[in-house]
Amino acid sequence: MITVEKNGGVGRITLNRPEVRNAFDDALIAELTKTFQQMDADVSVRAVVLAGNGPAFCAGADLNWMKRMAGYGYDENLRDARGLAEMLSTLDRMDKPTIARVHGPAFAGGTGLVAACDIAVGTPEARFCFSEAKLGLSPATISPYVMRAIGGRAASRYFLTAEVFDAQEALRIGMLSALVPAAELDGFIDSLLKHLLAGGSAAHARIKDLIHDVAGRTIDDALKADTARRIAEVRASDEGREGIASFLEKRKPKWASGKS
Repeated sequence: MITVEKNGGVGRITLNRPEVRNAFDDALIAELTKTFQQMDADVSVRAVVLAGNGPAFCAGADLNWMKRMAGYGYDENLRDARGLAEMLSTLDRMDKPTIARVHGPAFAGGTGLVAACDIAVGTPEARFCFSEAKLGLSPATISPYVMRAIGGRAASRYFLTAEVFDAQEALRIGMLSALVPAAELDGFIDSLLKHLLAGGSAAHARIKDLIHDVAGRTIDDALKADTARRIAEVRASDEGREGIASFLEKRKPKWASGKS
């Protein structure tokens, strides 16, 4: 259901159900959760790319899974929903930088995968839709990640109308970080990976925590104290000391030179 590759510090996870446009069910959700956990624990992996095989990135929920869910009661639906919530949280909370490679449509739950990644790069062929309302449902599980990406105002429109919007609109509202022609997609992602691999792994983990913890907070004495503590800790860390030393000595840090 997925393929996994590791090379040169980069882990690549590819949804591989092209016959159903990479739609997910409970089995795929469990497999993704396990794979995200394994990638995060693997010290040889310093950045992760999430992609889809075939014409679509991810069409959301699998039709057969939806048929099964139609007969579920509350407890069974809650179990399934918690599985999806855990998968998205695992992706969102990875210490490693993550990139969504969005070459085609991302609908419903597929948009949650895009929004839970740190960076999302798409092509003009990408399309997006929060289709739940037209099924009498709600995009509840994906909402924390999508609303963080696009804000409440855009969510109000697209959650309620369930209309399809294109890649240019996705870029405008923040669902995509960058929009590039299909022929340039992999080259652009490789350029991002080059920058990411030049950074320290511990620094990336701390930066991701910083973004999660600081976004939306009031700038007050508590926040100032918190951010001062964070920079003091990272400066005093082994990686921080090595990074500063390499800069002053005009050399690559050990993590970027293969000496760490």
